[in-house]
Amino acid sequence: MTIATPLPASARQAPPRRLTGRLRVILAVLLVAQFMLAVDFSILNVALPAIGDDLGFSLAGLQWIATAFALCAAGFTLFFGRIGDLIGRKRIFLGSLALLGVASLAGGLAPTPEILIMARVAQGVATAAATPAGLALLTTSFPEGPLRQKALGLNGALMSAGFTAGAVLGGVLTDLLSWRWAFFINVPVALAVLLVAPAVIAESRPAGRPRLDVPGALSVTLGLLGIVYGLTQAGEHGWTHPLALTGLLAGAALLIVFHRVERRAAQPLVPLHVLRRPTVAWGNLLGLLAFVTETSLVYLLTLYLQKTLGFSALAAGLSFGVLGLGTVAGGLLAPKVIARTSTVSVLVGGGLLQTAATAVLLLLGDTPAAMGLLLPATFLGGVGNMLVIVGFMVTATTGLPDRQQGLATGLASMSQQVGITMGTPIMSAIVTAATGGVVTAGAVLHGVTVAIAVNAALVLLGVLVAALFLRPRT
Repeated sequence: MTIATPLPASARQAPPRRLTGRLRVILAVLLVAQFMLAVDFSILNVALPAIGDDLGFSLAGLQWIATAFALCAAGFTLFFGRIGDLIGRKRIFLGSLALLGVASLAGGLAPTPEILIMARVAQGVATAAATPAGLALLTTSFPEGPLRQKALGLNGALMSAGFTAGAVLGGVLTDLLSWRWAFFINVPVALAVLLVAPAVIAESRPAGRPRLDVPGALSVTLGLLGIVYGLTQAGEHGWTHPLALTGLLAGAALLIVFHRVERRAAQPLVPLHVLRRPTVAWGNLLGLLAFVTETSLVYLLTLYLQKTLGFSALAAGLSFGVLGLGTVAGGLLAPKVIARTSTVSVLVGGGLLQTAATAVLLLLGDTPAAMGLLLPATFLGGVGNMLVIVGFMVTATTGLPDRQQGLATGLASMSQQVGITMGTPIMSAIVTAATGGVVTAGAVLHGVTVAIAVNAALVLLGVLVAALFLRPRT
């Protein structure tokens, strides 16, 4: 009689090398949710004038539709990323999507400006909780290596495409139906995810449940809120405005307090040894630059298309469909290039491609013939930017155990959210300074050109960071 020798645990639980049916469903559920979250960042931009006219927003109050969302989406991300480690990422993910659905329904039905702003705050909080939880579920569902790289590539492509698609979708829904459908469209998507996700996604949390670092959570959340508020006010009123300066200085002071708290905490919200890892520190800086540059470029080109070339809001939004195709192509390409070369090669190569494509836009003129230059440049820039984004996601989440994936994805999500929020105010301030407040077609073209030059320089800075500080150690 032959007695079979038991396989070691590592062999019995070897991670799959290919996408199984269950993993495909998990990937689809998480990608749909992340795409919807990305769409929400831009879907109301085109609809703001219509909302103002319909609900009676003041000119000063209208910008709070975007600001209320951005403040919460960026400010609470790291906090909720850690909360997911404590009570379970699946629980946070499902709860936040339920909140997003309810808030979207309330926003679509809002009869007054106050209710709509409250709905946007709730949407921002839901986004801050769902984004890191969804990313953590993605990284813990797929083993480190080619499968995770593929999943992160698709995730990055759909998130970036979602930001672009939001601008197009917002214009289409507002023109054909009503601005309210920019809210309503979230409801069936959130409901579909909530029906499928509980059956296929397993709970993910560390074996040991650490205590919540309350002083650290308060200081970092309030610090991020101050920074984001200061940036939005700088974009609206200029960098020297008292509200902008107050927000930025208070936010910076609170982040310094946060650093001091984390040095002394027994169970810190963000262990400083994690922040000292080159892949975490430099990887998140690259992510911040990637989102600052590409999302703000959409803003700059929107100004150019509408103020210089005279395009309608809908036509300008549709023009970014080419950029969206570029990001999807980059997301599909990135895992293959990483597998054949290295993550650093993708970060450097993608950054150089984005730098070149952005620099080409310095040649834009004041006639519609410039579209022959703009469309291929934005496509290639989208490919390059997505290579960098996927490289950043892989870099910032690699080499950390599952118990720290909530922290890693919280930091990555924070870089993303703050980058999206920072880009437009920074470029808006540059355009305003370059034009001196003049809004003629020629002045706007000059201001946009100056800002595009700064944008290209920031991308090139990211290339240098990747090449100098993320080189493989021998």
